Amino acid sequence: MRPAVFVLLSLVWNRFTEVSYRMASQSSLPAFTQKTIFQHKPFRTIWLAQFVSIFGDFLALFGVISLITFKLHGTAVQVTAVTIAYVLPLAVISPVAGVFVDHWNVKRVMIASDLMRALLITILIFVTDIDQICAIFALLSAVSSFFAPAQSVTLRTVVPMQGLLAANAMITQAFYIVRLFSPFAAGALIAVMGERICFWLDTTSFLFSAAMISTLVILRPARANAEKTVQALTQDFVTGNKFIFSHAGLAFVFLAMAVAMFVLSSFSPLISIYIRDSLGAGPFLFGVISSMVGIGLIAGSQVLTRLGAKTSTSEKIPPRTNVVLGGLFALGVGAALLGGFHNVIMAAFSTFTMGFAISFVLVPAQTMSQQETPPEMVGRVSSTFMSLISVAQVLGLLLSGYLANALGIRPLFLASAGFLFVIAGASYWMMRGRSASELQSRGQVAGG
Repeated sequence: MRPAVFVLLSLVWNRFTEVSYRMASQSSLPAFTQKTIFQHKPFRTIWLAQFVSIFGDFLALFGVISLITFKLHGTAVQVTAVTIAYVLPLAVISPVAGVFVDHWNVKRVMIASDLMRALLITILIFVTDIDQICAIFALLSAVSSFFAPAQSVTLRTVVPMQGLLAANAMITQAFYIVRLFSPFAAGALIAVMGERICFWLDTTSFLFSAAMISTLVILRPARANAEKTVQALTQDFVTGNKFIFSHAGLAFVFLAMAVAMFVLSSFSPLISIYIRDSLGAGPFLFGVISSMVGIGLIAGSQVLTRLGAKTSTSEKIPPRTNVVLGGLFALGVGAALLGGFHNVIMAAFSTFTMGFAISFVLVPAQTMSQQETPPEMVGRVSSTFMSLISVAQVLGLLLSGYLANALGIRPLFLASAGFLFVIAGASYWMMRGRSASELQSRGQVAGG
């Protein structure tokens, strides 16, 4: 069985390399590398603001979990309730928030969002029970629902079209780099100074982000004849979602991303049980194997950006869609390896493969949504993107325990792999005969 698995992995890697070389822009302008996009000052400002802000967020999250667990003596259900309190408003409010962002000044939206979140995090310092924490996290989520589409509009506005792939890859990498290293920093800070220091630092990070964003010059054309009545805003909401689902390429990558995030969210709470029961290991190994998802995603983003800067060739399936298909298939390979083997090396390799594969779904989907959406709709479309991610995460978290109890953890991993193979195969079969113009209803095939 194992030689066959490694042959399959070799074929997957060859396919990744092949499609990635064809994913760059079809325009005459070369795509940006991560080095050259970072030399673009507006993007560098956005990236630095987000890196510091994300680091502060993870410090605060770790501080909240520590507070609930060790000071308030909360249960696992209460920890999960805080997570859902944050994710659920993102899923519900984001699509509506995007409609308003398409009308508002995005620079002011981002600054106001950062300042409001700084105030909410400061209030965390004074909480006395878990219900208060849930309420604050729900408010944080509601405010963040406006920041995310505003940032997407800003990226589309200040970053050259051929630099969006590298820009999205770097922002995604920043998230996972911080996710890898922030627990060590938070643990050390809490041990010395307590949880409150994490909240103060997160407040400071939001103020820093607001200050950085205030230096940006965002020249976004005003919308002509943009009404702000309830009827007009409702029509904007319908038009934005109609655009997504009438655009075959975008609809596919959005749904593929939702499937990928659902699978990843389903796996996350089960990996610790798998390590305990199947590998007979403890917390240290759990930390190592879990971190391999982030390392894989960072590595995948690097590969995407470097190969995406090369010259593409014309093909029936647009390059972005082809790469996403490969990402879904590779995610299935990672799930199959986790369910089919029970040794430490293969467990680490499988979670690395899953993270690598997620980057081949998430980054092209983000880039495609920014490049192929009309400028006046970017807020609505990107907010729907965020909503889908949040819904997939909530469903994954809610269903993972039930499915694991019904099927068993390793059979669930194998069933997930089969599901992903079927989705990837069916998607390829449906799209293989379509031309690029059929897979997008407006504009030209976007590149990297």
